[in-house]
Amino acid sequence: MRIRLLGDLEVTSAEGQPVRFATRKSALLFAALALAGRRGHHRERLSEGFWPGRGDAQSRNSLRQALADIRRSFPTDGDAAISIEGVQETVALTAGPDEADIWVFERKLAESGTADLAFAAELYRGDVLAGEVIPDGLDEWFSPHQIRYRQKALQLVERLSLALPEAGTAENAACERLAERLLASDPTAEAAHRALMRIHAAGGHENAALRQFESCRALLRKHLDVEPEAQTNALAATLQTRGGNRLTATTHDIAQPPQPVSVPARPYDQPSVAVMAFDNLGGVDDEYFADGVVEEITAALSRIRDFFVIARQSAFTYKGRFVDVRDVGRELGVSYVVEGTVRRGGDRLRISVQLVDAETRTQLWSERYEGATEDVFEFQDRIAAQVAGAIHPAIRGAEIELAKRKPPTSLRAYDLVMRAYPSIWGRRKDTNNQAIELLKKAIAIDPAYSRAHALLAWCHASNAAYLWAEQPESELEKARAAVEAAGSIGDDPTALAAAGSALSMCGEQERAATFIEKALTLDPNNAWAWARHGWIAIYKDEAARAAERFQRAMTLSPMDPFAFNMRLGMATAMAKTGSFAQAVAIAREVIAAHPDIIMSYRYLAAWSAMSGDLETARWAAQKLLTAQPDFTIERYRSLPIFRNTAKWADQIVEALKQVGLPER
Repeated sequence: MRIRLLGDLEVTSAEGQPVRFATRKSALLFAALALAGRRGHHRERLSEGFWPGRGDAQSRNSLRQALADIRRSFPTDGDAAISIEGVQETVALTAGPDEADIWVFERKLAESGTADLAFAAELYRGDVLAGEVIPDGLDEWFSPHQIRYRQKALQLVERLSLALPEAGTAENAACERLAERLLASDPTAEAAHRALMRIHAAGGHENAALRQFESCRALLRKHLDVEPEAQTNALAATLQTRGGNRLTATTHDIAQPPQPVSVPARPYDQPSVAVMAFDNLGGVDDEYFADGVVEEITAALSRIRDFFVIARQSAFTYKGRFVDVRDVGRELGVSYVVEGTVRRGGDRLRISVQLVDAETRTQLWSERYEGATEDVFEFQDRIAAQVAGAIHPAIRGAEIELAKRKPPTSLRAYDLVMRAYPSIWGRRKDTNNQAIELLKKAIAIDPAYSRAHALLAWCHASNAAYLWAEQPESELEKARAAVEAAGSIGDDPTALAAAGSALSMCGEQERAATFIEKALTLDPNNAWAWARHGWIAIYKDEAARAAERFQRAMTLSPMDPFAFNMRLGMATAMAKTGSFAQAVAIAREVIAAHPDIIMSYRYLAAWSAMSGDLETARWAAQKLLTAQPDFTIERYRSLPIFRNTAKWADQIVEALKQVGLPER
């Protein structure tokens, strides 16, 4: 395969070397020619479409340069199978019928055998150019192809799942992988859901098939507010009938029916979760492994003090039965249910996990994990940590939404803290002040609420660190007082992380580290604590130790609302070790995603100047002053976070002076 367009754009030369085009426009021009095939494109349309607004002569010259770049990679005087030809006013790519994945994909779709269809399924690694950033104005060249090939892939997954001869075949695996790729980009693709339902059922796993149906129904309601198609409902009804017959046939000799599950007592103000037995999609001998994964996930979640976790013994009373998550929630007294499947084949392992709201049946989060099974126990621990780290913010997000929907008259201290969460992550002065008011109300209701005090400390410290307050030192004093008011918070990792974070911004790094390390002892999957542990290393002038901590935080919670801060922490560690280009690139990415985060402009201005890019540095400095007109270098330098890094602080000061920011 020389040209791959399905998924990422990958081009390989005749010598088997990856082709790197000089510009993105050249790469996308090549992709457009590959999609057009032998019919090609008119030169005028190419020049106007790819280089609009430049004038006829300049745009045609740009086209010639791009074509020259492509021809350098595929010289016509050798045995190259790919070349670019221009006949009068038309430009076309010439290549053999097996050189581009889309051409082979089309040819295999025309065949009727399951082996050919499975081959086509493996070729579909994603939508056309899914991994490429396509500039504005070029969408019209590629979006019709993206729609067309996605429709073909959906038709393919349906055809293949209906034609599969039996479970456990290579064709079966290819169909499953295609369905999962389709759902990764569009969770509402019903054809892919139906394919997975058929695959699970073919392996005798009706419960997994019905859970796939429930997942499909929940996702359709969540994203489109519609019910499944008639075809999907009919398939589910068939599976329920089959599952019921099988259950009756295998349990009629059991003397004692399952005992009713008692609802456990739990704190009134904690979200609760049950981890159900995962469906083992592998052999009978792998049952112990599936149970072991659930055991580890349950244990990892139990270490997180933010929510109550049902013991494994209670959750496992449902093993082997298909039950409605709403019934599970009512019988176990939980708000959320974790479900999943485990498949082990050879030396490969695949685990799929989803978090479901037990009351609404809405899927809140899902993920798939794959890896080798060489070290079973290490892999179980890693999966458990990743699942716990991801589920933690998902449950918190759901609790925040629940608190928002409650009328003011029913709000308790816990609900007020949940309402404050979206505003406490250091984005803007106004939202931070809103969080402070909500936390004060929570403390008025429950003066002994340690977490509310600790989060209040964080908010006051943020007012100082982000220079939102006219008198930063006054805010730092309020932060210290709030930490003391929190009292004993030795059993709450979130409160410990918040208090430690506040103390760190107050310049008390050793005491802050004590709080953060205790939080991580109680909850090793606390992404916020890992991130603040990274910042403490930076403030203690130990940047080399910071990167690993930030990476751990981002791995545990890649979709975290505080991810921008983790990224900037990683960039700061890079800058302090001399990798300015990488640090600047991260700062640019954060600014592109969150232009309202003012601190990013500080970093970009300083690091760009230190790397010699004064143009970018001055641009960032201007953006900083526009957003924060009262910024001065002196106020920034006086923050206690620089207490242990005087030399680095002096370098920052000189860089900011260089780009014209006011000193006082």
